[in-house]
Amino acid sequence: MSSLASWLQSFAEFLIGLCKDAVASIGQWSWARRIAVVAAIITILVVIFFMDLPDIEQLRAWAHGAGAWFIVVFWIGYVVLTLFPLPRTFWTVAAGVLFGPGLGLAIALTALTVSAIIALLVVRGLLGDWMRPRLKHPAVAGINAHLERRGWLAIASLRLVAGVPFSILNYAAALTAIPVGQFAIATLVGSIPTTVIGVFFGDLLTGEMNFGILVAMIGCAVLGIGGLILDSRLPVAPSSQGNTVD
Repeated sequence: MSSLASWLQSFAEFLIGLCKDAVASIGQWSWARRIAVVAAIITILVVIFFMDLPDIEQLRAWAHGAGAWFIVVFWIGYVVLTLFPLPRTFWTVAAGVLFGPGLGLAIALTALTVSAIIALLVVRGLLGDWMRPRLKHPAVAGINAHLERRGWLAIASLRLVAGVPFSILNYAAALTAIPVGQFAIATLVGSIPTTVIGVFFGDLLTGEMNFGILVAMIGCAVLGIGGLILDSRLPVAPSSQGNTVD
């Protein structure tokens, strides 16, 4: 308990220091940059809280009007919208309803994987240099080194847990040293079970939770938590390259 209390105190100091550094960094921004960032945040919040999702009939009408190009438009829309902290369940289920289980699954998995990679690279490009030295803090250095060497298991396990927001995990992973390749493969493989649930069970759109869907979601969550426990107990080989962000 004493070691846990010591780590919690160290982690609290890390968060406080991180907040102070962030405030100091923002204080050095120009007013034009501050206004642009605030405008972007407000725009994202407005989209999240006020954007009405189209229903399946609207999507089918758009598909009929766009013809064969609708697959490309839908895929691009899936990638773009998944970059933001918006629920992806609707689009996953819509992929199955509009394109069938096989093509729908392929569209959903490739779109969400590409979206996750883009989010990782964008956040690293914006905050990587600022965050990298702060990850050497004793409270998080071990976690960051662990993610660098075997982050794929943790990411894949978290993807199995439906309650873990997809986009938020992308942002968090971007601020660690997990290699892009590991992150991409873990996202693709770890997202398969929950994406299959969404694509193959279109009745989620009715708002009624099917018992089979509930059992499948619980099973995925248990599997994901089991993966995290396994990850915490497996030994990690020391890295000779240090903490780097790809």
